[in-house]
This record gives sequence, C-alpha cells and structure tokens, in this order.
Amino acid sequence: MDPTTDNAGPSGNPGTARDALEALRAEIAKAVVGQDPAVTGLVVALLCRGHVLLEGVPGVAKTLLVRALASALELDTKRVQFTPDLMPSDVTGSLVYDTRSAEFSFQPGPVFTNLLLADEINRTPPKTQSSLLEAMEERQVTVDGTPRALPDPFLVAATQNPVEYEGTYPLPEAQLDRFLLKLTIPLPSRQDEIDVLTRHAEGFNPRDLRAAGVRPVAGPADLEAARAAVAKTTISPEITAYVVDICRATRESPSLTLGVSPRGATALLATARAWAWLTGRDYVIPDDVKALALPTLRHRVQLRPEAEMEGVTADSVINAILAHVPVPR
Repeated sequence: MDPTTDNAGPSGNPGTARDALEALRAEIAKAVVGQDPAVTGLVVALLCRGHVLLEGVPGVAKTLLVRALASALELDTKRVQFTPDLMPSDVTGSLVYDTRSAEFSFQPGPVFTNLLLADEINRTPPKTQSSLLEAMEERQVTVDGTPRALPDPFLVAATQNPVEYEGTYPLPEAQLDRFLLKLTIPLPSRQDEIDVLTRHAEGFNPRDLRAAGVRPVAGPADLEAARAAVAKTTISPEITAYVVDICRATRESPSLTLGVSPRGATALLATARAWAWLTGRDYVIPDDVKALALPTLRHRVQLRPEAEMEGVTADSVINAILAHVPVPR
C-alpha cells in the first residue's frame, strides 16, 4: 500500500475507504518502524475476515504493531499472554455465580474484542489452543451449551517465537490452516534500528500511542465498505485455474509431505482479490496471486525431514512452484 497524507476519516464510501486504509501505513509508522508488509498483511486479513500468525524473534514490535493498528482503525483490542497454565475459560469466558441473584451469569473473556493479540500461542497446551478454533472459524464461543456471537470485525493475531522450542507446543496442521496468513517479522535493517533507538532517546513511549501521534484514520464503516468493494472485484476463470494449479503443485512436490488443501486455495484467491482492490483495480491479475502466495501458503505445507535437513524451506518450495506453473495471459 502506498502511504497517503489525506485525512480520510470513517465514511463508508468505497473510494474513500481505500484512501483511509492506505493511510494506515503512514499512521502506524509513527509508532512502528519498517514493518510495512506486516501492516499490509493485517489489512488484507481484515478485508478477508481472516486471522494472522505473526512469527518473529522477541523484541521486533509484534505486540506494538497490533496495538497501533487497532488505534489507527478505532477498534477495541485485548491481549492474552499464553502460558502453560492458561485454561480455555481464561480465553473464552465462563459462568460466574452471583450470590445476590442466586444465578449464574456469563463473564466474557478477552476473546470478546475486535483485535485479539494471542501472544506466544505456542506456549500453551493444545486444549487451550483449541479454545480459539471455534472463535476463529465460527466467530462465536459456546459456554455451557449456549453460543455467544463475537463482535465484528474480529481478528486473531497470534504470535510465536521461532527460536524457543523448549516448553512450547507446536500448533497442529488443522489449527495452522485456520490462519489466513503467516507473516514473518524480520529484524530491522541497520537504518531502521537507528531510527528506533533515536525515537526512544527522544522520549517515545510504546505504551502511549496517542502521545506518539497515532490517530484514527479509518473505522468500521470504512472496513465494511471496503469488504463490499472487494467482494465485487472480478476474478476470471483463468485466475481461478492458476490458483488451483499452484496449490495442486504443492501436493505433488517431492520436498513436501503435506500440500495446500482446498481451504488454502480458497484463501489464496481471497487474499489476491483483497490485494487487487487495495492496489486500485477491480479485477485480479496473476501478480496479485504471486504477491500473496508466500504469506497465504507457507504455513499450510509441511516439509519432508530430509528436505529440511538439506536447508529447503517452505518459502523456497513455493517460490520454485511459482516459477514453474504456467502464468495465464
């Protein structure tokens, strides 16, 4: 997305909505340095009603990124630190006995928000990890047999650290497939790191985004208008076939034990569509598919152990497939 200096507030108009969402990058940059691709990925996920897995070493501003996005979009956000002793009810909520009324009442958990930051999700056991599955897929939680709808928009941004394996519980394939995108947060470049330290030396407080100048530049009305416009973005039969061919090629790759499922193919089509609209077009081209292939597919494939030992990565396999699958004209 290209930054814009327009003061585009909540409007509900598709054209203005695009300007407002494009303005997010410039607004978030007031608090987070050098993470434009991650910002774009989070916006794509919101447009597609999907969820995001953020992976990066500790200290690369994953938490700050989500908080800044919520502030710039005027959305509610909550954070849950996943630990080995975290219970499912700590996420979804539970029934609490009220002594005055002699009845049980539902106490909502932190999942009842717009942007849920699930910090270090791989540090909690599978039982608690799975408590998010219904929320992510059905956008509701069921407590004591009663389904309770979650707010809209609703996005789970889950973080995990790739370097800490002791005391972690890797996410199973079924749950990984529930994430629309997996975004890798790299270490900053030398100049970006200098900018970060300079800001802190000048008094920047990551816990006070308002003091950093982060203001709402878009809102739920813009997001709803944008989603409606994305749904009208044209997808030709050739583009659909191109997405299918890419995903089928992952199932035939000798480097993979698990290829992309039909759900993954649907996700790639949706993210390419959202990216096409964000870049100003009302139709999808092959470059849109290529641009979103890595973040949409990298967590949906599984490497063979021998390929992993040889240094092969999911990204390198997908890039090789993109280079060999015929591109429609």
